[in-house]
Amino acid sequence: MPVAFFPHPSLANPEGFLAMGGDLSEETLVLAYHFGIFPWYSEGQPILWWTPDPRCILWPDSLKVSKSMRQLLNKDPFQVTADHAFDQVITACKEIKRVDQGGTWITDEMQWAYQKLHARGVAHSVEVWDGPELVAGIYGISLGKIFFGESMFTRIPNGSKYGFIRLVRKLESLNYVLIDCQQDTPHLRSLGATTIPRHLFMEFLRENRLRGDEGGNWRHWAL
Repeated sequence: MPVAFFPHPSLANPEGFLAMGGDLSEETLVLAYHFGIFPWYSEGQPILWWTPDPRCILWPDSLKVSKSMRQLLNKDPFQVTADHAFDQVITACKEIKRVDQGGTWITDEMQWAYQKLHARGVAHSVEVWDGPELVAGIYGISLGKIFFGESMFTRIPNGSKYGFIRLVRKLESLNYVLIDCQQDTPHLRSLGATTIPRHLFMEFLRENRLRGDEGGNWRHWAL
């Protein structure tokens, strides 16, 4: 599959599978995200490209914060940073054991590709620290005023929620239009995520390509 071309997202099958093959070059990945397409496959498989319909998203101003999470946030027990430990975050997302998954979809190839995007200022991480210990984190792609969430991990109860809430509040302050959650899960629903038809998601993507973004390094962000 040439770098410059993907099938139109409307050609995806009912599960959202669109294409197979190609590469994970920076140019290919950025093009894919601009059109709502992302890679998702397991070790030993060819690269598989997906664009679900409907699409799970979160409007920043629809974020739900439970009473217990508000109490935790008010205590401010953790430090939250951005782009301070991208490699550690993506490695933790790759290696952490998940009860509902037999393995990881973050292959070595995927990890290297997103590390390159981070060096380019396109992929970003949010870190939650308990003193010197990294206890939770999130990484994803930022293009225009849309953040495309990729994965999160936590080693403590509610750690990833803590980081995610702080990130969403920051993105809202910067007038981000939406957060792409890709997969519809009860965890994301509990935080206010919803679904929209793919064609509507594509309209937001078209408008988004005309916007400036918060590229570069996010290390200066106060979260």
